[in-house]
Amino acid sequence: MWKALIAMSALTVVWIPATLGQDQKPSDKTEFKVPPEIAKQTNPVKPTAAALAQAKKTYGFDCAMCHGKDGDGKGDLAADMKLQLGDYRDPTLLKGKTDGELFYIIQKGKGDMPGEGDRAKPDDIWSLVNYIRSFAKKEAAPKDKAPGS
Repeated sequence: MWKALIAMSALTVVWIPATLGQDQKPSDKTEFKVPPEIAKQTNPVKPTAAALAQAKKTYGFDCAMCHGKDGDGKGDLAADMKLQLGDYRDPTLLKGKTDGELFYIIQKGKGDMPGEGDRAKPDDIWSLVNYIRSFAKKEAAPKDKAPGS
């Protein structure tokens, strides 16, 4: 009887961690989809100077290593991992993405990108969405000016 109990305990120790890991990271073959109810969400956080300043700090700690300090997609870690990331300064890059989709990607992660998960409050993630969108606005502003202005 003790042998059976020890065997069951050993299986439990091996089986539980293995099954927990299965749900946490989808296989590369799984198509990435944002749930429609989340994609439709609108950003409740206004892009105030204070919110953007806080998001800039978070971005600097958590995102810039891959996405680049200025959102160009050329961070050191991305280069080391040979990742081809988009340039957030290009207004067309995120044009087809809703704020809800960006929120979901930041919170849950996508591909090689880990998500913020429970480390960040929802309002902080919404502020990151605003901050990421601000890269394209910074780049678009000089192009909008007429020559000689």
